[in-house]
Amino acid sequence: MVIHPAALDLPHALVEWVTMLIVTREVDRRCELRPSQRAMVALVYLREHTTLAKIAAGFGIRESMVHTYTRAVVDLLAERAPGLPKMLREHDPDFVLLDGTLAECDRVGDGRADYSRKHRRHGVNVQVVADPGGRLLWLSPALPGRTHDLTAARTHRIIRICDRQGVPVLADLARQGAGPWLTTGIKRKPFQEPTLTEKSANRALTAARAPVERGVARLKSWRIFRRSRCSPNRMTSIVKAILTLERQC
Repeated sequence: MVIHPAALDLPHALVEWVTMLIVTREVDRRCELRPSQRAMVALVYLREHTTLAKIAAGFGIRESMVHTYTRAVVDLLAERAPGLPKMLREHDPDFVLLDGTLAECDRVGDGRADYSRKHRRHGVNVQVVADPGGRLLWLSPALPGRTHDLTAARTHRIIRICDRQGVPVLADLARQGAGPWLTTGIKRKPFQEPTLTEKSANRALTAARAPVERGVARLKSWRIFRRSRCSPNRMTSIVKAILTLERQC
């Protein structure tokens, strides 16, 4: 197996940017691979989620070195991840779209906490904040997969931060009751059909929130989010690293 830049559906400029980031943070360190190759190792791991053994074979190095390089580059990228207030100030959106997703993991930390009954999978809960066009603005640190989306939003203080920044939030019914600054659909009352006004309002909200699905799909294009083989404890660093890379794309 031979791995090279053409194997990745990422701009070459992104590889160069990660390479320069590695170079500027190095202090006379001897490595088996050049900075550009180490950048490729990390990006292949995150984008394609190729096994460490295959990456090691492709670059002609030991599997332990692949683990070392990927961990170092991921941590380096994670350090540069912005917070939600900064992203809201930079982009100044009219409103934001909030959704949650499960990043599946096949390695279980706390089995009961990491199991999502909604998805019937083990993984971690990641909250996604996107602009009205569906562009990723911010990704939350990972929480255990069983965490409810409303609990996750409160834990990360997403609604409160958006309130302070004066940015309205559109979300699904899972976050109903989180506060007046949050707009959700109108839940059907027991034994009652929704009125025409309620149906129209729900359809309008669904149409406005549709782009957030593109944001989630873009997140899942980093295949490490589809079925990660790493520990759930590493997912927060990986989430932050992906957010840093998405800002450069």
